[in-house]
Amino acid sequence: MNKRYLLIVLLILGTAFWGISFPVTKMAVGAVSQSTFLLYRFLLATIVLTVVLGRQVKKTTPKNIIEGVTLAVPLTLGIYFQTLGLRYTVASQCAFVAGSCVIIIPIIKLLFHRTAVDLKIWLAATIALVGLFVISIKDGFYINIGDLYTIIGAFGFSIYMIRVEKYSAAGNIVPTIVPMFLTCTLIMLCIAVMDNTATWIPQTQGFWTGIIYCALFSTAYMYTVSNIAQRYISAEKVAIIYLFEPLFAAIAAVFLLGEIITWRMLIGGAMILAGTLISEVKPKPQQAKEPAKAI
Repeated sequence: MNKRYLLIVLLILGTAFWGISFPVTKMAVGAVSQSTFLLYRFLLATIVLTVVLGRQVKKTTPKNIIEGVTLAVPLTLGIYFQTLGLRYTVASQCAFVAGSCVIIIPIIKLLFHRTAVDLKIWLAATIALVGLFVISIKDGFYINIGDLYTIIGAFGFSIYMIRVEKYSAAGNIVPTIVPMFLTCTLIMLCIAVMDNTATWIPQTQGFWTGIIYCALFSTAYMYTVSNIAQRYISAEKVAIIYLFEPLFAAIAAVFLLGEIITWRMLIGGAMILAGTLISEVKPKPQQAKEPAKAI
């Protein structure tokens, strides 16, 4: 199988892992602090990747370490606030709101990187924002605090993805992966130490099951595959593949948590997905017609 097609298949599989991680994480942090959950998640992922990517670790340069640190800060921000959001909102809704990062990315590029943004991006952003409004704004016009945390996390993920795109274009990004997760671990260790509610050795089985699942599949596997894939697949196509995540999350939430998918969530989620598709799909350029030959 062509490497590009193989990576597409692996990415779709990874979005399933990501989607399932929403209800798994919600079950894991239901009665304990998310700070220790994320600390152990990053620590296990770092250990596993150090073994799996042993050859790359030996080639790590100071430049790789610096890049890993700059990737770790927004990634930790994104995952921390997304996990915090899961404590206050249903897993399926959190997944739909988290998907808004693909709309946030072009806006950040315009404001901070002076990258031109097409008119269709503004149309897509407007549709997606209305979708977020439909999902998140409750009676009395207030926003669910869980959705607010998830939106903050989406900004973190957006900054992370922009930097991955930049580093992938410059060369091999694999040597930055272990330094990145090691930095994530250290950041969460500092947060956990300062967290008065931190539960260091939870006795619930769901907590440790969630650690193993999220560390191996939705962290070590998915972030490694996605970082490698961006060397061979355009960011636009990767973003389209990420649209599978809310679908898998909603299905998993129904089976694992018994959640009910409301019409409001379906309509708002559909608008977010529509906005994302509008922003990412590029029409094929029309080929110029050859002039008619003289007879």
